[in-house]
This record gives sequence, structure tokens and C-alpha cells, in this order.
Amino acid sequence: MIEIRNLQKKFNIGRGQELLAVDDVSLVIRENSIVGLVGESGSGKSTLGKALLGLHDKSSGEVIYRGEPLPARYRAADFRRHSQTMQMIFQDPYASLNPRMTVEEILTEPLRLQGMGSATERREKAAQWMENVNLHASHLGRYPHEFSGGQRQRIGIARALITQPEFVVCDEPISALDVSVQAQVVNLLGELQKSMGLTLLFIAHDLSMVRYISDDMVVMYLGSVVEQGPADSVYFSPKHPYTQALTESNPLADPHQEKQRQHGLIEGEVPSPVNLPPGCRFAGRCDRVMDRCHKERPRLQAIAEDHLVACHLYD
Repeated sequence: MIEIRNLQKKFNIGRGQELLAVDDVSLVIRENSIVGLVGESGSGKSTLGKALLGLHDKSSGEVIYRGEPLPARYRAADFRRHSQTMQMIFQDPYASLNPRMTVEEILTEPLRLQGMGSATERREKAAQWMENVNLHASHLGRYPHEFSGGQRQRIGIARALITQPEFVVCDEPISALDVSVQAQVVNLLGELQKSMGLTLLFIAHDLSMVRYISDDMVVMYLGSVVEQGPADSVYFSPKHPYTQALTESNPLADPHQEKQRQHGLIEGEVPSPVNLPPGCRFAGRCDRVMDRCHKERPRLQAIAEDHLVACHLYD
């Protein structure tokens, strides 16, 4: 459905300096699949997701959607054209909903902007979507502050899906929620993906949660993809030292096993995205570093079926 080719996004931060947030990312997102995108804060995950939807201009490279190249810089007409089929669920349910609008106004606004249905039909659809995300249709007249964080995120999910899009970027939709609510929201997304035949890009920090919901997993570090492949393969058999460290730092469900486990720590400082070093960007923190790692940037290569790694250990 979506092919990303050598996508790059730079931000001008003044004084002639540029911050390289996404660098030379290529990726294929299959139709009706869930691709999990993981990495530390600052790795470029959210920037990549927003660039896919035109919320950030692309510095170079291209995004192909159903065989059609998307604009490098979106105009108002481009947003109107693509917003019905491509949507985003935002990270913070406390900031992404307009506090001055009722839930009914929030849910019917996308339909109104797309010219879909009469006012009565739009209200009926909003009521149906409240039920779809396990909320009461009788609460359409309430305001966002009258709901909990998990309920607000459900409203955000309903708003994104009410126009029946084909592709949705989920930008860390559970990171601002209580742990007890996170699994409920993830299960809801999984159910809706199956029932609607959606294609999702699911961005998160939690590798175990991403492995649970995703078909494929992509690991980013400082704007670049370092590993990608089937979710189970990447999670249970990570190849890149960075992915291995992320997996080792993921807590176990059993507190007794977790207490006895040796945690691998990633030492060293994260390089500045304004002044990136040559070679592998993880070289300064890797315990298996070689001389060539500081000089030559590794290419993303297949080491098993559909499992790709950017590391000189596998050259």
C-alpha cells in the first residue's frame, strides 16, 4: 500500500544549522498489516509518521501511496484529498481534543469537512462510533474534560476512523495512559484494524506491546532504520546491538525473574542530530564496535527471510 523511498527530513534550527531527524529511510507497508515502529525518544519515529501524512514537509525522498507519489509539500487541497483515506491518532489525548468543542462536534467535524452526509446522518454516525469504541452515545454532548485519559483516547480513535480511512498512523497512542488502560486501547485498535481492514503504523517505546499488536517491527536510531522484519523475529531474535539492548531493558512480567535478571546498559552519549558522526551512529555506544564502524556507515541488508539489519557484524 505504502512505499517510502529514501525519505529525509531536516529542520532548520537557525545559524545555518540543520537537525537531521529522518535520514534515508526506505520502507514498505503492506496493506491490512500493522507495522510497529520503535526506538528511543528523538529517534525520528513521530517525525517519520507525520512526514508520511504531509504534516511535515519532506526534505528529500518520496512516499508512494497506492502507486501515486505524494506531494513533498502539502497544500490545503492535498490535505482535503488525502485526509479521508489517511489519518493520525495523536499521542496526548489531553492536548489533541479541542476543549471548547463537545464530543459530537469533535466527531462530526471530519465528516463535515469532507462533505459526508447530512447533519442528522453525521450525528447518527458519531453516536455509532461512540459505541464502536465502547463509550456511551448519550455522552456526545459532553466536553473532553469530563472524560478520563483512556476515554479521551478512545474519542481520538473514533475521530480518526469515522471517515473510514485506509491507513492510520498511531503516534504513541498509549504512552500518556495508565498501564491498566494501555492494553484495553491496544486491544481496541487490534479489533478495529481487523474489522475495518485497516493498515496501521503503530509508533511506541514498548517493544513487548509493539510485538503483541504488530505483524512487522521497525527499529530506528537517530533517524535511521537499524533493523526491521517480522515482529516475532525482531523481538525474540534481535540482531542489531541496539535492538538487543532495547530487548534486554524490557521488563519481564514475573517480578521474581525480573529481580534476578542482569540488565544490559547502553553506555555512552547519544550523538547530536545536528552534528552526526561518520560511520555507524551507534558506534560510540556499542560494546561490539570495530574500527570500520567509525568510518563506514552500514547498509540495511537481509540476513534472513524478510529480516534486515544495518550492522557491519553481518557483512
